[in-house]
Amino acid sequence: MNFEYFLAKRLIKGAAHKISISAPIIKIAITAIALGMIMMLVAIASGVGLKYKIREKVAAFNGHIQISNYDNNASDVSVVPVDLNQDFYPSFKDVEGVTHVQAIASKGGIIRTQETFEGILAKGVGKDYNWSGFEEYLVEGELPDFTGKLNSQVLMSSLMANRLKLSTGDSFYAFFLKDDDVSQLPNQRKFTITGLFDSGFEEFDGVYVFTDIRHIQRMNKWGDDQIGNFEVFLDDFDQLQEKSNEIYGKTLSTLDTQTIVDKYYKIFEWIGLFDFNIFLILGIVIIVSGFNMITALLVLILERTPMIGILKALGSANWSIRKVFLYNAAYLIGIGLFWGNLLGLGAIYVQHKFKVLKFPNPQEYYIDYIPVHIDVLTVIVLNVGVLILCLLMLLIPSYIITKITPVKAIQFE
Repeated sequence: MNFEYFLAKRLIKGAAHKISISAPIIKIAITAIALGMIMMLVAIASGVGLKYKIREKVAAFNGHIQISNYDNNASDVSVVPVDLNQDFYPSFKDVEGVTHVQAIASKGGIIRTQETFEGILAKGVGKDYNWSGFEEYLVEGELPDFTGKLNSQVLMSSLMANRLKLSTGDSFYAFFLKDDDVSQLPNQRKFTITGLFDSGFEEFDGVYVFTDIRHIQRMNKWGDDQIGNFEVFLDDFDQLQEKSNEIYGKTLSTLDTQTIVDKYYKIFEWIGLFDFNIFLILGIVIIVSGFNMITALLVLILERTPMIGILKALGSANWSIRKVFLYNAAYLIGIGLFWGNLLGLGAIYVQHKFKVLKFPNPQEYYIDYIPVHIDVLTVIVLNVGVLILCLLMLLIPSYIITKITPVKAIQFE
């Protein structure tokens, strides 16, 4: 039998400690642990959720990796065509972790109505385009269908539609300069809005209009097997750079690869700060919770000084007695962690399900509600980490037991 654990259990289950002077301090310590766990869970879930959501939106418009020709074109407009007939298209079998490859072409233009005009980037997509990333952003109408004959359907953002005073079902004219001779009259196309989307990403919503890639090919005088670039999607974003290097090595020497982190480095530098903020919050909360437990442990030791003296008189070693109080402290931390997990994970579930909390300024975070994401492994590691770190912090104050002498301790009141 574990003597220290047995004694700690008797102390915990005994009725005396519930009405002792340490009872309110113990309750405060448990509450601090619970509140700390709630704060840490919410901080991790909201920080990671926001980071994942922003990454997801950027990838929906660009893919994770783009494959294009080597050229000096720094814009998103497709200038030099890429041959559609590649070994990696339509399935990239040589690289594991690639879930989808799609061909696109982009062309800059202007939409003009009777009242106003807007500059656009017409993104031509084909029947291979993966619309799953846009389904949740669709706010009106339906997604265009480019699987059949060439049509005039387009998908536009509600932001641009409001600026142009257009809605679903309306038609408009778009004008595109001819790359071979800008002095000639521009290409003119009439499009019809089939659906409106709202991603919350004004940088994209205010520019992109999705149309049939065959319009772009015809205006650029390209063949059916010529496109602007390929967009590659991965199943694991954390392997982005590694897979980018691998893809670069598996493609022709005339092709270049670029990740969305390289293309939108300012955005990813910003969301990279989320990790620092999360670790800062975790550190502060663990320190505060640890000091609360130190206070509770010192009060417990002070209250049980006569018992410590008796145990020493009976031959108990200092470390054995310290373990009794550490077991007791671990129990109190466990209670705090239980309630913290229950309330914290409950709050995260409610936010995930009902999106109760909203951002006061959605345009600053590219989303109107606070997204949350947390996994089981993170919860387990967090709980074990808090328990271990708090117990390590308690080793120092428990050292005071070694300074207690049996004679004075037994007489202590």
